[in-house]
Amino acid sequence: MRLWRSVVGKLWMTILLLVSFVLFILTILLLEFFEGYHVKQVENDLTATVKKIAYIMEEHGNNEIGLEIAWEIADKPAHVMVLMDGKKTYFSPGTKKSEKIPLATVLKDKELMKTVTEDKMVKKEMSLMGSQSNESRYENIIIIGVPLHMKGHQTGAVYIYQSLGVIKETTQQTTRLILLSAGIAIILTTIFAFFLSTRITAPLRKMREAVFEVARGKFDTKVPILTHDEIGELATAFNQMGRQLKINLNALNQEKEQLSSILSSMADGVITFNRDGTVLITNPPAERFLQQWYYEQGENGDHAAPIRVLELLNKVIDTEMEQTGELMLQGRYYVVVVSPLYNQQNVRGAVAVVRDMSEERQLDKLRKDFIANVSHELRTPIAMLQGYSEAIIDDIASTEDEKKEIAKIIYDESLRMGRLVNELLDLARMEAGHISLNKEPVDFKPFLERVTNKFQGLAREKKIELTVSLKHEIEWFEFDPDRIEQVLTNLIDNAIRHTPEGGRVEVVQKNRTHGITIDVKDTGSGIPQEDLPFVFERFYKADKARTRGRSGTGLGLAIAKNIIDAHKGQISVQSKVGHGTTFSFFLPRTK
Repeated sequence: MRLWRSVVGKLWMTILLLVSFVLFILTILLLEFFEGYHVKQVENDLTATVKKIAYIMEEHGNNEIGLEIAWEIADKPAHVMVLMDGKKTYFSPGTKKSEKIPLATVLKDKELMKTVTEDKMVKKEMSLMGSQSNESRYENIIIIGVPLHMKGHQTGAVYIYQSLGVIKETTQQTTRLILLSAGIAIILTTIFAFFLSTRITAPLRKMREAVFEVARGKFDTKVPILTHDEIGELATAFNQMGRQLKINLNALNQEKEQLSSILSSMADGVITFNRDGTVLITNPPAERFLQQWYYEQGENGDHAAPIRVLELLNKVIDTEMEQTGELMLQGRYYVVVVSPLYNQQNVRGAVAVVRDMSEERQLDKLRKDFIANVSHELRTPIAMLQGYSEAIIDDIASTEDEKKEIAKIIYDESLRMGRLVNELLDLARMEAGHISLNKEPVDFKPFLERVTNKFQGLAREKKIELTVSLKHEIEWFEFDPDRIEQVLTNLIDNAIRHTPEGGRVEVVQKNRTHGITIDVKDTGSGIPQEDLPFVFERFYKADKARTRGRSGTGLGLAIAKNIIDAHKGQISVQSKVGHGTTFSFFLPRTK
């Protein structure tokens, strides 16, 4: 940093300029004073001398004796001129011709002639040869005249004059002395000002370094208190400010952590928007909500949030009132409450609370559908058992082959009812928490290929491409292989059954920070949006008109969900009608 930009330089230059200005004014005044003082002293000496000369000459009537005594009184470098009767002039001995005042000059000067005409003493500063003064004062002379009354003479006057050049040397010596004193004063002032400014700014420099440390987050930095003046009090106040900042920052961090914990633990989604619709803050439920929106929006989407939410946001900004709306996304029902956020008096944004109402809607639907689904699943085999039993009783089957065929049908339907009951029992045990897992380290790649290879024949029969993709290979992972195989079997079988000829089914494994994710993707017909929330419920069948047989019992996905939940994982589905479906489940690593 340059000196003149620092506090030291500014304070130093201020003191130096102030003292220099004062010394300059003082020097000018002293020079004027001493110059006037010297001239005054010359005037006083000349006045006293000329009065003595006039007195002596008046006392001695004899001009010769009076002049001799007068010449003795007059000291060099003064010159004396005696005017008698307005025409005779006498000059003191030693006066050179060039130093003599012409008689015509005296006679023409009205002011000098007042000694004769008005009988009064006169003083004047003039040039030697005329009445006008020179530009340089030291080239002038000062002349003093007094009237002279001599017996036998009409008028007379005594003039004494001296060149001001004789005081020039004295004035120059005085000037040198004053300038020398001023220079010494400026040098001493410079040293003193620099020392004083350095002492004053030293604590400020330490305080500046401490401020930079505090700006970098080191709130424990303290400024040493070296004095007990205002700067010392400033250092004390700075240390107190640092301690208070640390306390306030810790309090803010605690509040932030508390708010973050509250937001993270909320079941409802919370989204904070700016005025232009930019998403600022979200919690995990809100992120899942937005992820569903991004999936549905696709690659060509240009909105950060659902259109319905942005419409509510615009209404809040316009009306400054809370707005409520509903929307359905990926088959799930949401209620959105948008409230304004104020910046003093203006609305700076809004906070949206997204509540998933799918469970409530789902419970309402399940209450209506459960009895119908169970009745539907049991009615068909019971009706067939009843019908074929009556056929046997009524001897409708005439041949032995027909009886065997009827018995075979009755046996298959009884097995179907047995599977249904067993699956219901398994599902009930799982939901009651009685499922047992036999976890063991499994080489994942061969395991996934083995499960997939079971369906290669079915896939070729339906002309479907079935592939396995391992994005990040892992060698061993701990889980229950029988249960996970049951999940994969159900998902792959469903994908193949709902994919038309020429389609594709892909099983994708991805590594995550805390586990692995398995995606089963197909290019089938997709699941209607209104059915998505119920795919993991008992007896779910999106196609209500499909017949028994390969359609299954409708319990497979419910069992798969319970198996994944038992592994402390998560299972989800994303689908678009006409574009395909993706089932994903996540298995965490065993700690």
